[in-house]
Amino acid sequence: MKYIYELKMKVRDYECDLQGIVNNANYQHYLEHTRHEFLLQTGISFSRLHDEGTDAVVARLNMQFKTPLKSQDEFVCRLNIKKDGIKYVFLQDIYRLPDEKLSVRAQVDTVCVTNGRLQATSPLDALLEPYFMKEE
Repeated sequence: MKYIYELKMKVRDYECDLQGIVNNANYQHYLEHTRHEFLLQTGISFSRLHDEGTDAVVARLNMQFKTPLKSQDEFVCRLNIKKDGIKYVFLQDIYRLPDEKLSVRAQVDTVCVTNGRLQATSPLDALLEPYFMKEE
């Protein structure tokens, strides 16, 4: 799959559990950090959106764990985005480096709540539209 964005990171010791592998909850942090960095690159700031009355929130998250990461492993989190109705669907994969072994495959569905109401946000659509996966 061709990705539109990627972010390299490294596992920190405190992210691992007693088994010596990354605790499952930390993968959500990796995914979220990658989404936030991608959005910042496109000029989208969560704090500015919030100040304008719009909050982007996760509506659904599905993660498939494939190969565990361990302390000091380097990895890359890659993403694509598509639009499905009012949802922004992030398709994200985490690969261990340097062997590119798939660690996690995730789909994160997000929606926007503006002034307390679930709705589409045209300004956000306009900023993200160039990045949406094209249907084939």
